[in-house]
Amino acid sequence: MTGRVAVVTGSGQGIGRAIAWGLADFGCDIAINARRLGDLEETAAGLAERGRRALVLDGDIRDFSDTIAERTSEEFGRLDVWVNNVGGSDDKTTRPQVETDDETFRSQLELNLTSAFQGCRAAARHMGGRGSIVNISSGAGMRGSPMTGPYGAAKAGMNNMSETLALELAPRIRVNTVAPGPVVTEAFRQTLTDDPDKLAAITASVPLGRTGTPDDIAAAVVYLASDAASWVTGQLLLV
Repeated sequence: MTGRVAVVTGSGQGIGRAIAWGLADFGCDIAINARRLGDLEETAAGLAERGRRALVLDGDIRDFSDTIAERTSEEFGRLDVWVNNVGGSDDKTTRPQVETDDETFRSQLELNLTSAFQGCRAAARHMGGRGSIVNISSGAGMRGSPMTGPYGAAKAGMNNMSETLALELAPRIRVNTVAPGPVVTEAFRQTLTDDPDKLAAITASVPLGRTGTPDDIAAAVVYLASDAASWVTGQLLLV
């Protein structure tokens, strides 16, 4: 993928950082985005170690995608790959769906679905030739999601949106989705603080005998973003 340019949102740490580094390992220059500048600087340092250029764009992704696309195109002269990785929740507590207030529900949709829609739209407008969009969903969007209902609903919406965009943007732009299983990141650990035995139970439920790593997800994204997947679009890959 030497010479290509990718945007990875939510790339200050965890899965997003691993995706940025993974794409860089295969030759991409990367525009990185997150809210915390210090985290982005660490990601950028890893990109520099790999001999790739980094464009640091700190800020809340909501209503920021058009700016990211414009700045990336201006800096690098092209845009080939867009990864919508931002997601999760600002509120780390869990609750039944019927006990969720309107503001929390709206916030989850905005962070996990609306921001991804805005990213896809911005990418489509700025990809000059053929391109690839990869959306990061969740297993929670593939089934019922007790105690994290708004998050699951948003990711289910992302899955459908991705399939629709794959049909609408073909053959110029491929759109695929990666749904991570349980990957132990900083954000994931914050949801386990009230139940120390939960991680062991989750791990025991995985047939391969371990939880995932950010690099496991990055490998899937690199495949879908590259020419190795040139005949793959509209797919949801659970990793």
